[in-house]
Amino acid sequence: MSQPVEAAGLLPLPAPAIPLLLLLTAWLRPRAAQAAAGGGLLLATLFAGAVAAGPESMRSAALALGVRADVVSLTMLLLVAGLGVIVVRYSQTYLEGDPGRERLLRWLLLTLAAVATLVVANHLLVAALAWTATSVALHQLLTYFPDRRAALVAAHKKFLVSRLADLCLGICLVLVYRSVGSLQLDRVTAWASAQPELPAAMHAAAVLLVLAVALKSAQLPFHGWLIQVMEAPTPVSALLHAGVVNIGGFVLISLAPWLAKAAPAQLLLVALGLVSAVAASLIMTTRVSVKVALAWSTCAQMGFMLVQCGLGLWPLALLHLVAHSLYKAHAFLSAGSAVEAWKLRALTAPTAAVPPRRFGLALVLAALVGVALFAFGSPEHGAPQAVLALLFALAAVPLLLEVGASDLRRTGGRWLRLGFVTALSLGAHALVSRLLPASAVGHASLAWLLVAAGFLGLFAAKSLLQLWPHGAWARELHGWLFAGLYLDEFFTRLTFRLWPPRLPSMSPAPETQPLAFNPPVEVRA
Repeated sequence: MSQPVEAAGLLPLPAPAIPLLLLLTAWLRPRAAQAAAGGGLLLATLFAGAVAAGPESMRSAALALGVRADVVSLTMLLLVAGLGVIVVRYSQTYLEGDPGRERLLRWLLLTLAAVATLVVANHLLVAALAWTATSVALHQLLTYFPDRRAALVAAHKKFLVSRLADLCLGICLVLVYRSVGSLQLDRVTAWASAQPELPAAMHAAAVLLVLAVALKSAQLPFHGWLIQVMEAPTPVSALLHAGVVNIGGFVLISLAPWLAKAAPAQLLLVALGLVSAVAASLIMTTRVSVKVALAWSTCAQMGFMLVQCGLGLWPLALLHLVAHSLYKAHAFLSAGSAVEAWKLRALTAPTAAVPPRRFGLALVLAALVGVALFAFGSPEHGAPQAVLALLFALAAVPLLLEVGASDLRRTGGRWLRLGFVTALSLGAHALVSRLLPASAVGHASLAWLLVAAGFLGLFAAKSLLQLWPHGAWARELHGWLFAGLYLDEFFTRLTFRLWPPRLPSMSPAPETQPLAFNPPVEVRA
């Protein structure tokens, strides 16, 4: 019996070996970054396979080593390791011939090592320190070009927001330790699950955790740094949007048993996430720059993820996290091809406004779809079922408008692809729901009412802009949206007043010498 037990104790070792491998490579030989990232992915795959096929004693041995071995951590570990391989490989080609490439690869590996440590850590203090280390390493990547003032300003704002989030997180850990007596993640969640009602200190800690996650997830009005860090190289943007800014969602899902009993924190999650999701979605429609539009999309998607966590839809939030990471990594790394797509669209005729009659017909058909979904749903989930049916109906309106604008031959392939993606998403959601620990869907009527009102308002604003794009109301709204609702200007002035950044002095423009006038030479025969 001793051999299986010893083997179970050795199997978790690949998990902590991943950040160690990345750290050693970054310190000793950054040029081998591709091999280190590939080795990290191999170790993550071996660890996930061993946990999935191994006995329960292996999970206990992993926890004894301070390593998490649940579905959420394994999914995130494989995701980060896979994205690391792609981003590192892309960086080596993208910065070919750049004298700072080795420096970027070193900090890239350090960032991946910090994220991997956070993902596998079973101790909240270790996870918090790894989260801070991720922010510090990412700061070096964002300031890759030290002579670009815009990059330094954005990185400075991110540094201040992250330190404020670290302060909230530190106070949260103190309250958790005083209430539970431990910072082991599994013990904290088990303690919270066993309590009929949380004490006031744990409610306050949950609120502080939500504030820390909102700050690090670039939620309004602390979002400006995420929009303005486009001065960094494209691989850095891909890693930021696909594997760093969504860490807050991973932390919330990991602490689901605790947050499920903290009603004020969940309501705050819904409120903060809903404001960011609605506002950023509207602002994104006014952007011309590809990377800036993707940044506003990330802000909106992170807000939507916070809403999912606030409603207790933990499997859906995990599925959303994985899908968004893969999509944003591809979108940033292929951002250059968007210029070619724009050229093709510029050659076609401009899109006319949608006729109100066709829009009304699509709205009626979508309403029928929503009513059918609600009628065939579970009767015990009244408010959640109604809101989810409403959101699905609103999402179906653009597809119905597309069908009405062209014949079925042109859109048949799109509908087939949509059906395949929908079936794949539903299957993945069912699988994740079966693997994650069971948790009741929140029934707080106020939270669901806020979500329904928020997305109805978003749909109404986008519909008015689509029906009457040249109206006075649309022109007025476009001005506010193009300015980002002026939210970041106030925060920028405040940060510059409290802690101004150190910017390089602007070199004076070179003096221009007047052009010498040479009179034509007279040529005599």
